[in-house]
Amino acid sequence: MQKEITLKLKPEEAASDDIISKYITQSAGIKADQLQGFLIEKKSIDARSKQIWINLSLKAFINEPFIQRSNLHYRFQSLPNNAKKVMIIGAGPAGLFAALELILLGIKPIIIERGKDVKARRRDLAALNKEGIVNPDSNYCFGEGGAGTYSDGKLYTRSSKRGNIDKVLRLFHQFGAEETVLYQSHPHIGTNKLPQIITAMRSQIIEAGGEFHFNKKLVGFLHDDHIIKAITTEDGDSLHADAYILATGHSARDIFKLLASQHITIEAKPFALGVRIEHPQYIIDQSQYHCAVRDPLLPPASYSLVEQVKDRGVFSFCMCPGGIIAPAATDPGELVVNGWSPSKRNNPYANSGMVVQVTEQDARQYFQKNKLPDASQEHPALLLMQFQQAIEQKAFTAGGGKFVAPAQRMVDFCNNKLSTDLPGCSYLPGLRSVDMRQVLPSFILQSLQGGFHAFGKKIKGYYTNEAVVVATESRTSSPVRIPRNDDTLHHPQIHNLYPCGEGAGYAGGIVSAAMDGQKIAHQIAKVFA
Repeated sequence: MQKEITLKLKPEEAASDDIISKYITQSAGIKADQLQGFLIEKKSIDARSKQIWINLSLKAFINEPFIQRSNLHYRFQSLPNNAKKVMIIGAGPAGLFAALELILLGIKPIIIERGKDVKARRRDLAALNKEGIVNPDSNYCFGEGGAGTYSDGKLYTRSSKRGNIDKVLRLFHQFGAEETVLYQSHPHIGTNKLPQIITAMRSQIIEAGGEFHFNKKLVGFLHDDHIIKAITTEDGDSLHADAYILATGHSARDIFKLLASQHITIEAKPFALGVRIEHPQYIIDQSQYHCAVRDPLLPPASYSLVEQVKDRGVFSFCMCPGGIIAPAATDPGELVVNGWSPSKRNNPYANSGMVVQVTEQDARQYFQKNKLPDASQEHPALLLMQFQQAIEQKAFTAGGGKFVAPAQRMVDFCNNKLSTDLPGCSYLPGLRSVDMRQVLPSFILQSLQGGFHAFGKKIKGYYTNEAVVVATESRTSSPVRIPRNDDTLHHPQIHNLYPCGEGAGYAGGIVSAAMDGQKIAHQIAKVFA
């Protein structure tokens, strides 16, 4: 018999399998030798009071053999020689999980990726961090695994209606993620472990008969009568398939421009822009865990914050406890910051994006006020992308070059005061003290100032000059949407082109992008059937 059990334990109790087993037998009213094993299905922390509790949802195996999770892995069979072919443009989570799902459905995926394989990307990231040199095709956003590979690997999403979250997490576990990703309330892999997992996925895709092609940049579509006949790549190849999945990520501005130039419909999409805020981790631990020193059995504390400031939303994004701020630019002369954590989340700082929603009207007013050309005159859908780019260029100039980031202590930021010095920070290229009024539009700056004051009332110690504000956090999501039909999921003009994932505007993180890739794969299988 399998029995569902819920327990509420102290951290030291939850850390012991023997103690958990004891509580299971008590709860189920059975003898110890009747319990053959248990699986943790959900685990969360309740830190609302001084006594921290660990909530566990368990599956107990009583008087029947214990089944290991490894026995539930998906089986990938070799593809037949006559399998239909799907070209996947982009090897991020949307593209990779679409490929895995296509193989399970008996369809051959051919992945082309503008960047390098996951191992080769490291050298380009080192050059960006240490020398201030960015490779436009291999960086924190582009390359095998996509933006999430070297940007933390958080596997949390609220998008349960988009697909099968459990299947995505099980596949991550199958390819090397720790079992904890299957049951933690906010699962996390860590940038130090994701590359090996991505490599294992690629090996499986190739072993089953799929293909991978790196340094293969899409530059053109050959389409006629609502059908793509072929795509062209920068190296002069013309590639053919039965269907095409466009999964190029939220930073592929050249793809948005390509679609516009070929009169393939795209739309402007509101996105969020702001800064990354970094505190010493102990400040967040003390507040969230109501303690002087965090219990070593507890993970570094995190937070999720949202506030309405004069009818405009201000919210935290991609919070990284024990993390590092990294340069995430994709082109020279533009400054973007993001955050990530290693698997142990054991760095001394906690960072989070803190962003404000931006609309088309905001962008138009900004360009009018600053007497700048408005991209909407070229193509309306590129307006917000142009705004995003303009702020990133401003930040780069304010930092003085080589991806040194403009920064300000938090209280100074809220008081419009130039910081005379800056605290220690995890951002490797370095910081420069700047009055953020030189960088951020007034509506963003004022919204953030109001937000920080409000957050200081929610988290004790949050509003402090020990925290540093770093600009700019601007790649929260795509500023462009590539439309698709609700039922068929293909582009309304091009019937064998399937926009997918974050870059198309249908996902917001690793898991939701992966689920979108799986969803597209199933729709294509229906068409091929």
